[in-house]
Amino acid sequence: MVFSSITFLYFFLPAVLLIYYISPGKIKNVVLLLSGLFFYAWGEPVYVLLMIFSSFVDYMAGLAINRFDSQPKKRTAALLVSLIVNLGMLGVFKYSGFIAGIFGISIKELPLPIGISFYTFQSMSYTIDMYMRKIKVQKSFLNFATYVSLFPQIVAGPIVRYEDVQNEIDSRTVNICKLGEGVGIFARGLGKKVLLANNIGLLWTEIKAMDYSEISVVTAWIGILAFTFQIYYDFSGYSDMAVGLGKMLGFNFPENFNHPYISKSVSEFWRRWHITLGSWFKSYVYIPLGGNRNGKLKTLRNTLIVWGLTGLWHGASWNFILWGLYFGILIILEKLFLGKILEKLPSFVSIVYTFFIAVMGWVLFDTADLPSALSYYSAMFGKTGTIIDNTAFYQLKSYAVVFIFCIIGSGELMKKLYEKMRRSEFGSKLLENAMPVLQLVLMLVCTAFLVDASYNPFLYFRF
Repeated sequence: MVFSSITFLYFFLPAVLLIYYISPGKIKNVVLLLSGLFFYAWGEPVYVLLMIFSSFVDYMAGLAINRFDSQPKKRTAALLVSLIVNLGMLGVFKYSGFIAGIFGISIKELPLPIGISFYTFQSMSYTIDMYMRKIKVQKSFLNFATYVSLFPQIVAGPIVRYEDVQNEIDSRTVNICKLGEGVGIFARGLGKKVLLANNIGLLWTEIKAMDYSEISVVTAWIGILAFTFQIYYDFSGYSDMAVGLGKMLGFNFPENFNHPYISKSVSEFWRRWHITLGSWFKSYVYIPLGGNRNGKLKTLRNTLIVWGLTGLWHGASWNFILWGLYFGILIILEKLFLGKILEKLPSFVSIVYTFFIAVMGWVLFDTADLPSALSYYSAMFGKTGTIIDNTAFYQLKSYAVVFIFCIIGSGELMKKLYEKMRRSEFGSKLLENAMPVLQLVLMLVCTAFLVDASYNPFLYFRF
């Protein structure tokens, strides 16, 4: 069964939360584990065994690392087993066809397990941190498997490292304030996904299927701008839903997005976009390689390695690798000289520059191959000879309102307005009374869209 919708998750929640809240403390992790396995198995009935296997290997590796604390060779061997198993799984299921193709070999590719890049990185963080003595061993397989299979973020992040939740895995509390906060964050994420990402995504799906050699310049720009907002609201929406659900269950998951499209440099953009992935690569790749401690040349080398791997993490194709290196090179240029220039420019100019860079990158990210990407770039910059046509006029007219909401939502205007109201007595009381009603209305509207919608993809489920 292809897991292409959040409908199951959305309507699955009430029963899980009810059972979870009435269960005794020691049973809550059992409820979470069974819920996570059932949720994953709904989309991947066979591959759920793969996730259980990965969890068991890393759990045993953690026990071994702890037991042989004074024996470096055995500790290292246990860590290597964990890394080989997890990276081997990624290699077989995600990259085998790509690697074979490089050598001119044609093989039948296996179906990609949903979210394998997320849960393997999450599970590996435990054994690596155990090896580095950052965390204490988890002696309960039930608790460790609960951590790996947490259904709010199991298939599309954020990537929750064990150290983020090590205390909450064993014991946590839920109160009215945390529950209310979680509901609010969940509703916001659901609105992003259902009302914005799905609607603007329809436009990109339509344009992406066209012949790039025949579309107008305006149509090409409309299309990639639509994807620019779709991927942001799709992924940040799911991340918000996961963080909100985590709070409802007593967990504090890390933030994954912070208004990336108002960044003033590419470096800042990647401190605001998919924050947990950037943090993972920094902790487990960039710093172990030496980070910026061994001179400028090695720092540049380490940066390129991290960004090449970041691209490869997203998918097994040259487009993804080039997409990662594209950002890596731009970050290097900012470190060398471009960053100082950007700091001197007006904020608006720096934001437009960064946004343009991101848009150019999304062409590589979501086209089928390099020739398709080059063809799309050509259409964007006028090779077809048509600046605007009737199709572009129709698209602008049909999606103008959605674009306006996407633009407003991607900035900090609403956040600043909210904070300003909270600081005043009248505004604070108004928010206190109105916010639950607004959240309820938002949930009802989203429910109506979900029931009626036939287009409801989740872009990051494929990773």
